Amino acid sequence: MDQLQFAVPTLFGLEGLCADELRRLGLPEVHAENGRVLCAGSPADLPRLNLNLRTGERVLLVLGSFPARTFDELFEGTKALPWERFIPREGQFPVKGHSLNSQLHAVPACQAIVKKAAAARLGSKYGMDTLPETGALYQIQFSLMKDTATLMLDTSGSGLHKRGYRAQGVAAPLRETLAAAMVLLSRYRGRDPFCDPFCGSGTIPIEAALIARNRAPGLGRSFSAQKWSWLDSRLWLEAADEAMDKEFDGSYEIWGGDIDPAAVELARHNAALAEVDDIVSFQVDDAARFHWGGLRGRVVTNPPYGERLMERREAEALYRAFGAAWAKFPEGWQLYLLSSHTEFERTFGKKADKKRKLYNGMLKCDLFMYL
Repeated sequence: MDQLQFAVPTLFGLEGLCADELRRLGLPEVHAENGRVLCAGSPADLPRLNLNLRTGERVLLVLGSFPARTFDELFEGTKALPWERFIPREGQFPVKGHSLNSQLHAVPACQAIVKKAAAARLGSKYGMDTLPETGALYQIQFSLMKDTATLMLDTSGSGLHKRGYRAQGVAAPLRETLAAAMVLLSRYRGRDPFCDPFCGSGTIPIEAALIARNRAPGLGRSFSAQKWSWLDSRLWLEAADEAMDKEFDGSYEIWGGDIDPAAVELARHNAALAEVDDIVSFQVDDAARFHWGGLRGRVVTNPPYGERLMERREAEALYRAFGAAWAKFPEGWQLYLLSSHTEFERTFGKKADKKRKLYNGMLKCDLFMYL
């Protein structure tokens, strides 16, 4: 099969990081857009992307793009795509998608038309009026942007942030992809101590451990495209072997603390599922009294914002106390803290050296960097 086109959606603000990941995997034609990164690749790259990406949300296989200002254009453009190259006679092909700044804005109507067009093409190729749809899942996704339709197949299944190590999180958990992005932005490489004093269910320290060990985040889960008949199953084994060959052995100082004993228990359980419990430790601890030995290290953390979990005033008191604890740290320590609180710097007691806009779900946040 010739070269394929891939689209990797990301949380807003993570496009550049994800593009860097794709380049490091050796993929050609990497191009970042708002909310997604595009690249080319071979069938062998499809498993590599799913297994290795830390900041991408899923891997979509792009079948084609075309102008679609009317339902007729959407139908004919969809029907012209080579669906039979990818979807076998028994394949299930449900449709979902979204529309932005387009004349075709009724998503359910667009879904119905894409489904009808793909079914018409497949039915004529397989000589059937009704397709059985009893086999593997080939989830069709469409995106309508400024009157241009892009049609894709979802190769991942569950989003890539579902690494398989978090059975259940604490309230308002941080997405694994965003946690990994925070660790990558801190330029942590496994050498200095790494701490998260508001660790919750342990996502940030666990992602830090996976990064320190260079362990592919997708090794503990399965993907939709593993059941696809046109994709040689050996490619998945080869991609897993390649990923495991790149892992490092070593001892690391990675720590998470939380005031809630149940959260700490859950964090330990999740670290065991992620197979990093030998290099991460969790303790019940109060962030207001947080301290650590040594002249240098990284603190990467996501304290409560006062939006969902705590009242605003409680969050501000916590920031104040944590700011006082941070003021006692030596110069060689760096802090990367995510918050949506507009008055964070004032209550923390110090202006950040740098800020970067990130989104936690739909919540606009800043990553405050104290370097």
